[in-house]
Amino acid sequence: MCTRCDNPAHLPTDESATGHTRRAVVAGSAALASTALLPSTASAQANGIPAVGYAVDALNAPLKPFSFTRRNLRADDILIDIQFAGICHSDIHTVNGDWGALAYKMVPGHEILGRVAAVGSSVSRFKVGDYAGVGCLVDSCGRCEYCRKGMEPYCEQGATFTYNSKDRYGANTQGGYANRIVVKDSFAIRISERANMAATTPLLCAGITTFSPMEHWKVEKGQKVGLVGMGGLGHVAVKLFKDRGADVTVFTTSPGKVADARRFGASEAVLWSDKAAFGRMKRQFDYILSTVPQPFDVNPFLELLTIDGTMTTVGVFAPLTPGVNGANLVQGRRALTGSWIGGIAETQAVIDHCVERGITADVEIIPITRVNEAYKRVVSKDVRYRYVIDMSTLRA
Repeated sequence: MCTRCDNPAHLPTDESATGHTRRAVVAGSAALASTALLPSTASAQANGIPAVGYAVDALNAPLKPFSFTRRNLRADDILIDIQFAGICHSDIHTVNGDWGALAYKMVPGHEILGRVAAVGSSVSRFKVGDYAGVGCLVDSCGRCEYCRKGMEPYCEQGATFTYNSKDRYGANTQGGYANRIVVKDSFAIRISERANMAATTPLLCAGITTFSPMEHWKVEKGQKVGLVGMGGLGHVAVKLFKDRGADVTVFTTSPGKVADARRFGASEAVLWSDKAAFGRMKRQFDYILSTVPQPFDVNPFLELLTIDGTMTTVGVFAPLTPGVNGANLVQGRRALTGSWIGGIAETQAVIDHCVERGITADVEIIPITRVNEAYKRVVSKDVRYRYVIDMSTLRA
């Protein structure tokens, strides 16, 4: 069992063979933190904070080791030594160009957890040694209607995303497949020391992405809900639905996931190919959440909604094919909706809730050298259920 995260599936590398012990890493972080609240040397001010990670420099290219710099700490920044980084399907979409061209040589990763190594002079929410997380966002304007409501992803001036984005100063953002990150303290998430760190890391995206629509559409105890697609996001959604007291049915294309769905709390698991099951379930569901990352036919699922039922998709950013049959909406007064990620306050809320309730992602922990293999396995649905990179395996 891993002594860092208490995960029995994690078999860490032989530290003695590498010469990099956990004690040495902690000591190094402490030394960095104790030098000053802000970098003070002329070279640090001129060149930024050295960092290493894995980056991609062309669409569909493999990730490779990459040296770069993080900005020097501003007064409201914190420096996090990254311990774990989750692999989200969004990372793969971005690397493959599904959502547009790469803006620059890019380090992916927006499920990031580690320990605070240094803090800016005005930071009060964190101290050196605290656990902290970073999700999909690292900044927003902070002044528009949506930012003031805690809905930073919908910022009228455009949110700054953790990677493949420009920050407010024109610099490129780089994600969490790296040894450290600098972020505004107001966009960092506090992580309790009681958390299972590796298994909590995916909740910074998978947790908030599924929790936010449940909150918005007020999923509650006793409702009959459906979950379409049980991968990295979906398996977390089942646990969150169950925790709310909902009666959950999982719809999956993978026969091998049926038993897992029940283990996570679903009362039933149905294969997409089971037309008889779809027939008997018509007009039964109050709410259906889809985490499927590719366009698919939503019409058979709309027919499962009761009158005034709602279906929400969080994974598809492309046109739905085939199109929506309007009769499936009009004749049941049903709604087909979408949801993105949640704001920072809501992300903090789901992390706190999951730690308190013992809700975690099921993870496979891998060294950074297996990241390209992991990408292929995610696409082929060969992961149970979220890859998390042990960043101690990244050597400077």
